[in-house]
Amino acid sequence: MSPVTARVHARRTWYLQTNAVVVGWLAVLAVVVLVHQGIPGADWLMVHLLLLGAVSTAILIWSQHFADTLVRRPALSGRRSLIIRLTGHTLGAILVLVGMTVNLFPVVLVGGLIVGAVAVLHAVFLGGQLYRAKPTRFGSLVRYYVAAAVSLAVGVGLGIWMANPGTGGDLHSRLYLAHIILNLLGWVGLTAVGTLLLLWPTVLRTRLGDGTDAAARTALPLLAAGVVVAAGASLAGLPLGAAAGSLLYLIGLVPVVREAVRQAQQAPPTTFAGWSLAASIAWLTFSVGVLGWLVATAPTLTDAVARLGWLLIPLLAGFAVQLLLGALSYLVPMVSGGGPQAGKAAAAELDRAPLFRLLVVNGGILLYLLPVPSLVKVVLSLLVFGVLLSFLVLLVRAVMAGGRLRSRTGSAPVARLATKPAGPRHTRSGMAAAAVGVLVLAVTAGVALDPVTAGVGAASVTASDTATASGEITQATVTMLDMRFSPSSLTVPAGNRLELTITNDDTAVHDLTLATGITSGRVTPGETVVIDAGILAASSEGWCSIAGHRQMGMVLQIDVNGEANTESTDAAADHVDHAGSGLTDSSAADDLGAQTEPSIGFEARDAALPPASTDTHHEYTFRVGDTELEVAPGVTQTLWPFNGTAPGPTLRGKVGDTFTITLINEATTGHSLDFHAGALAPDGPMRTIEPGETLEYSFTATRSGIWLYHCSTMPMSLHIASGMFGAVVIDPAGLDPVDREYLLVQSEFYLGPQGGTADSDKIAAATPDLVVFNGYANQYQEQPLTAKVGERIRFWVVDAGPNLMSSFHIVGGQFDTVYAEGDYRLRAGGSTGTGGSQSLALAPAQGGFVELVFPEAGTYSFVTHVMTDAERGAAGHIRVVP
Repeated sequence: MSPVTARVHARRTWYLQTNAVVVGWLAVLAVVVLVHQGIPGADWLMVHLLLLGAVSTAILIWSQHFADTLVRRPALSGRRSLIIRLTGHTLGAILVLVGMTVNLFPVVLVGGLIVGAVAVLHAVFLGGQLYRAKPTRFGSLVRYYVAAAVSLAVGVGLGIWMANPGTGGDLHSRLYLAHIILNLLGWVGLTAVGTLLLLWPTVLRTRLGDGTDAAARTALPLLAAGVVVAAGASLAGLPLGAAAGSLLYLIGLVPVVREAVRQAQQAPPTTFAGWSLAASIAWLTFSVGVLGWLVATAPTLTDAVARLGWLLIPLLAGFAVQLLLGALSYLVPMVSGGGPQAGKAAAAELDRAPLFRLLVVNGGILLYLLPVPSLVKVVLSLLVFGVLLSFLVLLVRAVMAGGRLRSRTGSAPVARLATKPAGPRHTRSGMAAAAVGVLVLAVTAGVALDPVTAGVGAASVTASDTATASGEITQATVTMLDMRFSPSSLTVPAGNRLELTITNDDTAVHDLTLATGITSGRVTPGETVVIDAGILAASSEGWCSIAGHRQMGMVLQIDVNGEANTESTDAAADHVDHAGSGLTDSSAADDLGAQTEPSIGFEARDAALPPASTDTHHEYTFRVGDTELEVAPGVTQTLWPFNGTAPGPTLRGKVGDTFTITLINEATTGHSLDFHAGALAPDGPMRTIEPGETLEYSFTATRSGIWLYHCSTMPMSLHIASGMFGAVVIDPAGLDPVDREYLLVQSEFYLGPQGGTADSDKIAAATPDLVVFNGYANQYQEQPLTAKVGERIRFWVVDAGPNLMSSFHIVGGQFDTVYAEGDYRLRAGGSTGTGGSQSLALAPAQGGFVELVFPEAGTYSFVTHVMTDAERGAAGHIRVVP
């Protein structure tokens, strides 16, 4: 092998190996997308696999390549330094992703510091390379890469700050927006603009004119200033300042876009690479403009952040992914070696059906942004993802096609090597028609899966069979905000068809269910849907059917002027199963007593309370999900318990101990945490997080006692009644030793249908079907607690409610020690020396303990002495042996 051939082979191998890391990130992303529903925090993970993984790795590789080309001088240590940067970045990114997924902040911290250090090192190498080089015409473009790397270093620092469990809600919002601006507009955006100024005319095979040089000099100061102003204003909590920074950035894009359009007029794009790069810069410009508008019109940055979800798809799929795929489609064949024939063969594979892929991806994104039903969005996103994923297949084919030709060059003259066509030639009109057809099929499939939400066929379910259609349509707009519909009432002429445009401006998921059974389906924050309520003849109402939301006031009254007979309307309403609203036709209470023993395999909750550990810091992970549990023999309910048990895990420590709890919401509605054992502002740590989100809650135990924790999402009564509670025991100083300790948490169940959710009407009326200790009716009658004669036993008791008080009593026992709400009410016989107590009275959210010594063997019952509640299941036995 000649020296020249060896250098070409080494160059080809180098680029294939480094870009294999990019492909690896994309492959992992593909797997996560396919299985994301079973992964906590999957949205965050997918975004960072793309941006922190694939895109950032590609930027490190290709910014160094272009810097070498532009300044005509390699970086210090050459490829060795880049290998170090790539290795460090990959390791750091993996640590960040793993740490966030398993909620280990120290791992996130280490990974983030490594990524930030690599970004600083990248900026230093590129800056030094530019400083040492002789002036070249376009060498100044390297400054874009230096500014981008600095943006990443700062953006990663803000990301670490955000991941800190102690970061509050308002600060988190400010950090979040600045993090996005620095990483997307700074790191990715500045790199993209600097590269496209050089790469775009190269892809089009046109000359670089003076306009390119002028655009490069004009744009960078404006773009960099835009990033600094927008990020700085975000950190300061100034929405208008952040919007002004976005405007500066947008102005900086103007000369770049203008020059790109001029060059495209001279040589229009004809390849997938050209069209993909054009689409990416168009989506970047669009996204920056929308970002500025969203921030400028938001009352606070927290509100602005809540609205940014709409921009996720344009920025990721529209800008970042198309930038990456377009650049790789051009660059990989150019640097892979093997001569012109091998390059053409590879390029032909990567250029398969270019217009079809472009139109499906960008048309799918545009349709996704429209107010279409949720299932239409799902089908469109799968379609777009599938087309984008096809790039990996084409890339493998391209490498193989080029390799086949390279392997033949040793035995046949290059001039005689003819490349086979990549596939059948398709006309532009044919590809465009195919793309439109595929998009129409996707929308049709989404509508077919959810016809009611799309307003298809809803006319068959009307308010009254006696309605006389007027032929007119009443259109109304309804907004979901602060657990209310606004307006809360509508007036419609009898016989008119009602079309409702519903926008969710709240931070939680809602729906609108009408008495006729027509529903909007789940409407996510920021989403707008349109439903056809049919021809109305009688007044009716609608409500949010998500558990508890109707009771919070999410009711929409629809009044009909000149209404007809309402009989059929009432009949329809009577037969609607309002899941989670408490208005159901049946109740699991009907099955109470039908089965006298727990189901096979049932084990009572272990009420034994282990002593406090010597640790001063305690870490727990709480997962919340929709879990069907047996709460009495033969009776099941769908609860939202912490870690699958009601009560949730018991925490124990001493005054001065710190507790860190990571809450992972894997349920279908929003949840939160409120630890009474900690004294802190509730704004951030007690905020509600939506499904798929994670929250870290830290507090220091400053006062002793037994404390309740629970979900504080409204309506709290429903969430507590659905099993979202537990106990924290903070030992008082000088706590006497005992032989055994038991913990009993009293709570109430308001039964909905078998396997269903709690009945909210029963909760509001405070009429429980069951009152229980530790989550199951009479479980300690079936499997008694144990003790020995002469042992000192301590019973910790907390009343979780949500509504009823407790009066803990042991039949045949007398308490010589009573501790409640932080102090001893009786100790060592009290002031008389012979005093005793018969009951520990607790209101909801109060707790304490009692101590006693059983005088003789036998079976002692414990109950709440609110006797009707004891008869509902708050009773158990203690088996005392000699």
